[in-house]
Amino acid sequence: MARGPDFRRRKPRRFAAFRPLALALSVAALLGSASPGGLMAQETATLIADRLEIAADSRLIAEGSVEVFYQGRRLTAERIVFDQSTDQLRIEGPIRLTDEDGSTVIVAAQADLSSDLTEGILQSARVVLNQQLQMAAAQMVRSEGRYLQLDNAVASSCKVCAGSTTPLWEIRARRVLHDQTAQQIYFDHAQLRVAGMPLLYIPRLRIPDPTLDRSTGFLMPTFTNRTDLGTGVTLPYFVALGPSRDLTFSPTLTTSGAKALEVRYRQAFETGNIAISGTLARDDIQPNNTRGYVVADGVFRLPRGYRLAFHGEAVSDDAYLADYGISDTDRLTNTIQVDRVRRDEYIAARIFNFDTLRAGDFPSATPYLVTDSTYIQRFQLGALGGEGALRFGSHTHTRQSSNPLDGADPDDISEGSDMQRLSIGADWRKDWVTTNGIVLAALGEVRLDTFDISDDATYGGSPSRLYGAGAVEFRWPWVRAGADGVAQVIEPVAQLVWSDDDGDLIPNEDSRLVEFDESNLFSLNRFPGTDVVETGLRANLGVSWTRIDPAGWTMGITAGRVFRDAPATGFSNASGLSGSTSDWLLAVTAETANGLNFAGRVISDDDLTVTRGEVLAEYGSPQVWFNTGYIWSVADLAESRPNRVSDLVLGGGYQISPGWQATAAGRYDFEADSYRSADFGVSFKNECLLVDLSLSRRFTSSTTVRPGTTVDLSVELLGFGGGTEAGPARMCRR
Repeated sequence: MARGPDFRRRKPRRFAAFRPLALALSVAALLGSASPGGLMAQETATLIADRLEIAADSRLIAEGSVEVFYQGRRLTAERIVFDQSTDQLRIEGPIRLTDEDGSTVIVAAQADLSSDLTEGILQSARVVLNQQLQMAAAQMVRSEGRYLQLDNAVASSCKVCAGSTTPLWEIRARRVLHDQTAQQIYFDHAQLRVAGMPLLYIPRLRIPDPTLDRSTGFLMPTFTNRTDLGTGVTLPYFVALGPSRDLTFSPTLTTSGAKALEVRYRQAFETGNIAISGTLARDDIQPNNTRGYVVADGVFRLPRGYRLAFHGEAVSDDAYLADYGISDTDRLTNTIQVDRVRRDEYIAARIFNFDTLRAGDFPSATPYLVTDSTYIQRFQLGALGGEGALRFGSHTHTRQSSNPLDGADPDDISEGSDMQRLSIGADWRKDWVTTNGIVLAALGEVRLDTFDISDDATYGGSPSRLYGAGAVEFRWPWVRAGADGVAQVIEPVAQLVWSDDDGDLIPNEDSRLVEFDESNLFSLNRFPGTDVVETGLRANLGVSWTRIDPAGWTMGITAGRVFRDAPATGFSNASGLSGSTSDWLLAVTAETANGLNFAGRVISDDDLTVTRGEVLAEYGSPQVWFNTGYIWSVADLAESRPNRVSDLVLGGGYQISPGWQATAAGRYDFEADSYRSADFGVSFKNECLLVDLSLSRRFTSSTTVRPGTTVDLSVELLGFGGGTEAGPARMCRR
């Protein structure tokens, strides 16, 4: 083979395309992406260098800003020499090799490799995985085309600032082996150091590399201290059963002798997914009893646009969820639902099972099995105009008790009352706009309900009811636009409604709590359920004012009242809707450009005595955020509330620095003059570490739940597997 041309006296060449096997392999095989045989059939590699030379008929030399591109991978070096006679490849650095998506970067000072790059040594080498985990050693050995071995190596995902050689945490090991095919990293005689101080020695350690989302192995432990359970540690173990299934075991041991095991199973299907979790525990709170909790959730797509969803849960005793800090729920709900939502149609069928955990509830008198179905079809009446809807529904509920008489609770419902109901109805509305901007509307609805009631001495039998309502409505919006771009809208509304029902007496079980607010001020029927309807002649009057400022803030006020020709029946005193004239409704909303939102509502009598009120406010910015709410209500036995309610809820957080964050939340009962709960938390998160510390205190007590304090601590080293996303990188001081 003749000696190749010498380009030393010419302008540097910036590109040349050819098929030297070694250079193709230098970009692909070093990352373990393909076998040598497979690369021979691939497309050519591209070499860019300032100088290219073929020497002694067997050596290919590329020098000066060398770059090699192959299938999206990139190798940069100062000099590459391929000796065909010895089948060796020498690369002089600084060397940088990047794969196609940038997830793996190898940096070295020098490399001596075989031509297929399956064997070789890299000097002063460093591997960066997924721009997070870094592994460095004086020498790195590549073998079998898939393994990278680093002796006396250090690994960390922490940023090291200039002038400092100590990361926040690091793992030092006698040997580190990276299996690029299995995406696993093995450490021999590993030592975890924090701020340079040895903290933990592990003879053998295996972790997934950051490019692997799921891998079998231990997860980071969490530490908890609870008043009744003592200090405990939870060490989860994750098992990847396949690409769509996994299992997690989470054993917990505490200083009080409590032992618990939580098992979670998840599986994804082509049409949906399921998740099942269960816990078994033994403790001194209830000695000699096995306690536990199980919950299952799933969602699946069905043919023709339908969806199936289910949720199930069960617990061994009323206090287990509170004792172990799982949740504050006091009623368990099991549901199965099939539904479909379209632009002009809604179909749903549901089955519910309820299990009460409340100390004051009577389980046998609480409906434990409920079925419900709904069909709504929107329509337009052609030449008549307007828009309406057809509605079909069914409902059943069953109690465990068969006692036909009312018990000790003041709900006027027999202990064993069971009900079945079928409903069919329609509603319609049409609007007209006059030349002077007045909006006139005609609206109405009609519904037929049939019932079958058993185990009820007062309402038993098969009653039925025909209900009808009609109304005319007048709206006159006044709009004003100022020269500064501010728009204001004032809209007085008057609605005259008449409704009546013809039928038998029906027990009220689904409409005992009625909220009077701006959303139902102009409704034909304000009862939320079906058992009770609003009847009689009445006038719904109200006015709203809205201001929209181009500076980015808006404000709205709504005021209204209901006047009747006869006192209303069925409404509680606390609702503000009882009597011939309702209480005044005043609602205010505001939203600013800097993230502050406010909403308030007050229901008061003529003498400004507040019947019910609530205030909500929230603010959010990158540095500070909060939300608060206050609710007030008079006592009302009809709503199962023997005492007044006056509760304040607060919550918020503060970003102390890019890595530090503090949060706090609490609830205070002004009527009892005591705190209900308080929560505090502080967390630190940067590019390589997450520390989360929280403190919560429950002040309330009952026959099954006692006051208690919980402290939780979790520490997570970031940069392994597909775990928590990294936080902001630490700032280096000059």
